[in-house]
Amino acid sequence: MEFITTRDELRTHYKQASGRAVAKEMRALDRHARTFLAHSPFVLIGSQDAAGNADVTPKGDRPGFVAVLDDATIAIPDRPGNNRLDTFENLIENPAIGLIFLIPGMNETLRINGKARLTADLALRERFAIDGKLPISVLVVSVDACYMHCAKAFMRSSLWKPETWPDRASLPTLGQILAEQIATNQSGEEVDEALRTSYAQTMW
Repeated sequence: MEFITTRDELRTHYKQASGRAVAKEMRALDRHARTFLAHSPFVLIGSQDAAGNADVTPKGDRPGFVAVLDDATIAIPDRPGNNRLDTFENLIENPAIGLIFLIPGMNETLRINGKARLTADLALRERFAIDGKLPISVLVVSVDACYMHCAKAFMRSSLWKPETWPDRASLPTLGQILAEQIATNQSGEEVDEALRTSYAQTMW
């Protein structure tokens, strides 16, 4: 198998990007980007450490959980998780960040690329309080590029069409998967019950 190794070679296999695909990239948040963020309950965060090791992690919360601080800055609260901190450790070494925001049922997405810093500033954390519970920290992202992404990936995958979804009962639960992967002395059912308890107690 031969691999493509240069930009020139890559372009021999693809057409040039259309004028609209290039022109749509913005350096700040316009009213449409703000509206999208106000309705989005989910974001995928891409990062790399100093050595180039990559990671993508999801974050979900109530719609509009990401705050717009100004035309070129957004803030993302961090709720309780698994404490691996893969993304945050990456961003301390390399602040470059890539974000894809989703709205359920909408095939288009909002992409934001920029630089990120992590803060435990109390005043900012209090802005994101839910039922009196503050996020552990807040990710502050300076926007370098912002644009809407077309619908083809979601149209091809039929992601939002329930009739295309697999029967969940035909797939193993997370507890069953972890019981095998970690070789724990707990059964899959016991792991699932522990996860349900954790979800109930540490969602916020």
